[in-house]
Amino acid sequence: MKSELKRIPFSTLEGVMVGNAQDDDAKTGVTVLYFPHTASAGVDISGGGPASRETPVLDPMCNNTPLNALVFAGGSAYGLEASSGVMECLEQHGIGYDTGYALVPIVVQSDIYDLSYGSASIRPDKAMGRLACSKALKKNDPRSGNVGAGTGATVGKILGMERAQKSGIGYAAYQLDNLVVGAVVVVNALGDIYHHGKKIAGLTNEDHIGFADSATELFRKIQSPQPGTNTTIGAVITNARFNNTQMRKIASMARNAFARCIRPVGTMFDGDTIYGISTSPHPVEADINIVGTLASDAMEDAIADAIRESRKD
Repeated sequence: MKSELKRIPFSTLEGVMVGNAQDDDAKTGVTVLYFPHTASAGVDISGGGPASRETPVLDPMCNNTPLNALVFAGGSAYGLEASSGVMECLEQHGIGYDTGYALVPIVVQSDIYDLSYGSASIRPDKAMGRLACSKALKKNDPRSGNVGAGTGATVGKILGMERAQKSGIGYAAYQLDNLVVGAVVVVNALGDIYHHGKKIAGLTNEDHIGFADSATELFRKIQSPQPGTNTTIGAVITNARFNNTQMRKIASMARNAFARCIRPVGTMFDGDTIYGISTSPHPVEADINIVGTLASDAMEDAIADAIRESRKD
């Protein structure tokens, strides 16, 4: 029987529940991905300025502790407080790693820098993280665009916010027989965004009626932009059975989508990060090369989804 590859809604992925919370006035927010069956996870960090929490627990040299939740948020390093609210919410629902004396929810987080878009003084906090987590526990809500962590996302910022464009959070997923691979991404890039070789967002020209080229402007600059003010963060999720070392490799293969879709990318003033997550109540066996290639394709489509849906609001 010939295998059939088809695009499916991200919401049909088993083993992941998505919840969002945001401050629409301050233009920042939180997205929580909760894994009810826990997860094996790895991480690939290619940017030079990540804002993250607890990513070392995913290192293959550490104990392979199952992951309970992944948090994406705005607020740069300030927004890392959101995970404390997520942990409180999970603990209250009896979810976490049992140490014998207390449950410790295993939660990792990565944040974008959105302080230059909305309010620089209002950031995701414990309350916002708790709210997003409580929503994830009740209902799977993977909405794209200006929602959750994508609320304050922008792209094409090399010449400042006045010539940047709005972005957001996006999703995509594929199924190949019984194998499922999905991607979620918050696109908050310094550079321009492409889909299948065509520029779809980024630095505008002075009249705001067309595009300029971010890479060209980078070459012209004597001094680089401020480090850590841009970040594209994402995750690839599969129902295939892999350990954290293998999921780290799959995450690194998904980074090929960043190279195809964002230019420039992975600079010292980006915090680009991709998580690789294996989770399912019914895991399947699959080839790592197939999963990594599908992860890259799903990530590419998720980037385009983030741009497309952010323009509908």
